[in-house]
Amino acid sequence: MGFLQVHPLNWKFLLAAYVIGGTANQNTFLAIHEITHNLAFRSIQTNKWWAILVNCAIGVPYAMLFKPYHIEHHKHLGEEGMDTDLPTKLELLCLKNVLGKAFFATFQIFFYALRPGFVKAQKPTVWLFANFALLLAFDFALVQTAGWYAMFYLLESSFFAGSLHPCAAHFIAEHYMFAGVQMETWSYYGPLNALAYNVGYHNEHHDFPSIPWSRLPALRAAAPEFYDVLPRHTSWPLVTVQFILGTDSGLYARIKRLSKKAGCKALEGAKEAVSAAGGPTDVRVSDDVAQKAHKQHDKDA
Repeated sequence: MGFLQVHPLNWKFLLAAYVIGGTANQNTFLAIHEITHNLAFRSIQTNKWWAILVNCAIGVPYAMLFKPYHIEHHKHLGEEGMDTDLPTKLELLCLKNVLGKAFFATFQIFFYALRPGFVKAQKPTVWLFANFALLLAFDFALVQTAGWYAMFYLLESSFFAGSLHPCAAHFIAEHYMFAGVQMETWSYYGPLNALAYNVGYHNEHHDFPSIPWSRLPALRAAAPEFYDVLPRHTSWPLVTVQFILGTDSGLYARIKRLSKKAGCKALEGAKEAVSAAGGPTDVRVSDDVAQKAHKQHDKDA
């Protein structure tokens, strides 16, 4: 308990929160990521309860907010207005130089926490209320038994876990483009995966999100013709340096896809253009495609 008597702004406290807490909380973030894909238990409800329980180590309600946004990230990767992993236009405008990118990398935990609510607010659910209720009860019990410094330790650890931390670099490494390579998802196969549930195997994860972290290396080994030929990152910390100081990367360096709604409009516009140019009138296939696209859009909405 002696450590908890050190002031939260003391360098020893901050160092412990960065090295130990930051690493542990980034690991906890990624444990919740695995549970979000229902990979801890067979039952969806059990996975949700387990995610909420694991969330206690972070100190801030997170698990049930993260789940719907992350599932949409997989379903609508790179779609503006749907994939809240994409930087907003305001971020692109304000954070385009070295200082701006350094600010983003330092405080990225806040961008990932706050951006989704501005881009696409989710409807409150019973699970969200349960998440908040349990976390508030846990935080209250923690403060009552161990004092406010223990709470500050969790909060500082969570901040460092999403800041300039070697393991936090995976946030940037996963989907930003580097060196002019037009590729939307990047993998990393280095040793830090041991602390991060193999989240570096990111191409593999997006191809097969229902395969647990422990089997992603085997997936890569089983399909080298698909994965070993792709560009990859060799160092997460170096990714952060390249992102901040390099001229070939930044918040703008993302591949964007047309949303289904925009795709429907583009298809209809193409049909009108063909018709105006006196093209073939038999567009039954295009009509079928448009109808399916409209149905899918209405279903997603």
